[in-house]
Amino acid sequence: MKQIFNLTIALAFSIHFGIAQTNSTTIVEDFKPSPVNQPGKEFPQVNSEGRVRTQISAPNAKYVQLDIGGVKYDLVKDENGVWTGESAPQDVGFHYYQLNIDGASVPDPGSLFFFGANRYGSGIEVPSNDQDIFALKDVPHGHVHEILFPSKSTNTARRAYVYTPPGYDKESSKRYPVLYLQHGYGENETSWPNQGRANLIMDNLIAEGKAKPFIIVMTYGMTNEIKFGGLRDFDIKPFQTVLIDELIPYIDANYRTLANQENRAMAGLSMGAFETRLITLNNPNVFSHYALFSGGIYRPDELKEHKNLKLVFLTCGSKERPDGIKNAAAELQKAGVNVASYISEGTAHEFHTWRRSLHQLAQILFK
Repeated sequence: MKQIFNLTIALAFSIHFGIAQTNSTTIVEDFKPSPVNQPGKEFPQVNSEGRVRTQISAPNAKYVQLDIGGVKYDLVKDENGVWTGESAPQDVGFHYYQLNIDGASVPDPGSLFFFGANRYGSGIEVPSNDQDIFALKDVPHGHVHEILFPSKSTNTARRAYVYTPPGYDKESSKRYPVLYLQHGYGENETSWPNQGRANLIMDNLIAEGKAKPFIIVMTYGMTNEIKFGGLRDFDIKPFQTVLIDELIPYIDANYRTLANQENRAMAGLSMGAFETRLITLNNPNVFSHYALFSGGIYRPDELKEHKNLKLVFLTCGSKERPDGIKNAAAELQKAGVNVASYISEGTAHEFHTWRRSLHQLAQILFK
């Protein structure tokens, strides 16, 4: 148990940044604007090496740094007071970053803003050879609905985002399975639709005939109230009550769901995987498909009473702890559990790992 708990802590609370690599002496000058820039903004930019170049006008600043991947890079000021500089090569995929101006950490006004690291801040997309999985294509699209649902346990109206697949509004008699999909620490219910591109991943898979259409529900996991590193103090009960007793009944009452265990799944990334693990173990009759993205494993003995379990899916990046995932999957398979595992090659504890993981999971979910 201690080994599993330590693995969960290491994976669930790793910071969601790419790992910066050592600078080379020559920089390839083929920089292009990031696809997640503010409209019309030339910077930030990314080159073919995965270096991120930022630029900002701050004539009176004494120093400016680019802070990405846990490393700060000094920018250089020109005669017009414009600061420019670049990072070492970053892993492919999405990364949070910020600028440090005379000691103050601020978003880059050139990028779109994303909620991560417990704040709205800047994001950058380093191109990958498989970014087609979340590309905006000329295919039928589903809808992402922002909803407010009543929560007596917290005495609030709480927010969730609900993805309904293409055709949901036209086929008024059809009912769908549901995946409850959780974000990580420092993030919220906007993270999977924005950083994760969950809706586009699903649209593309459904159009290709690779995934069965299903609803996805994304809500805030009440995780950010605890201090970073305070996993031992986290109490799952308040969020478990919100999810099991309030959100699921609301979704079943207001959407055309297949409202039974067989057609209900839960998954999460990092801290959301930790929550998924606890909630599925505590509620064996609610979900039939469990998926942990970079956030722990299941032991065979923990699942003995889960009689209607259809699927366990375990995944992480190759730069995390892939052996732990592979070994856990092998043990579950030996015990007769229907288990699948996936390792995202070349990525760490970051959203491209989890985009790929959702892409893999969606193709086997509810089948």
